[in-house]
Amino acid sequence: MTGLTGRSDQTVQPTFVLVHGAFANSFCFAPLQAELGLLGHRSVAVDLPGHGFAATCPHAYQAPQDPEGLAAAPGVMKGITLADNVAQLIGVLERARANGPVLLVAHSRGGITATAAANARPDLIDRLVYVSAWAPVELEPGQYYAEPEMATVDPASLASALVGNPAELGLLRVNFRTADPEALATFKAAFFADGTDDEFLVFLSTFQPDESLDTGTPADRARAETWGRVPRTYVRLADDASLPPALQDRLIREGDALTPDNPYDVRTLAGSHLKWLVDPAPAARVLGELAALTG
Repeated sequence: MTGLTGRSDQTVQPTFVLVHGAFANSFCFAPLQAELGLLGHRSVAVDLPGHGFAATCPHAYQAPQDPEGLAAAPGVMKGITLADNVAQLIGVLERARANGPVLLVAHSRGGITATAAANARPDLIDRLVYVSAWAPVELEPGQYYAEPEMATVDPASLASALVGNPAELGLLRVNFRTADPEALATFKAAFFADGTDDEFLVFLSTFQPDESLDTGTPADRARAETWGRVPRTYVRLADDASLPPALQDRLIREGDALTPDNPYDVRTLAGSHLKWLVDPAPAARVLGELAALTG
């Protein structure tokens, strides 16, 4: 049987397309991509609009910091929408799909973009993989914070590190270079409690200060007739404090209820929200197993 490129299916290798979460970028996937490459897998890490080298990094963000300047500095993220994210991701998926099967892997807030992309172009995705990621079905992402499954998460404690007025800036801005020990302890507890202090600070230094305000509308929730046609896997992170297992399990249940004939394949990894990116070997093995199912 001939594959998409005219070669035997046995020679067509899947491509992992990796989508980052909030305030992150393609850089966070470097250890995972190295591990995947050593296992013989091809991968592409995406920078969503306004992320990576397209991000704004105000001079006021550098040491010694200028808090007032940081609170007022304009950012390229202003006006960037979920639709912009989806358009950029679809462009990558179109190019990757021309070379063979595609496994779209989304982490955290990246799941919102992946879900909307699967709504729009399910034909470009051979398997959708959420790693402790938002896969909204019944509610918009922000509304889940009022639900019982998020009772252990305190948004106000994380919001304490916000800089400036989001309504005036047109974006979310967080000072990840703060020296405030309380703020740093809050970040570590939420995202990387099982990492060393050095690992945590190194990872924090890869974050960018700005993120888009747009997390979509009811139209961007998973749709049975499009998203629901794509085989999908949910990789639970058992020790995630920012997107707790209870919420991950609810998202899985909602997706299964939407498309009972195409339920999630569920896997579980130990670790916090960021541990799988710093110690990527277990995740790479799981992804390799999924690649073997895709062709």
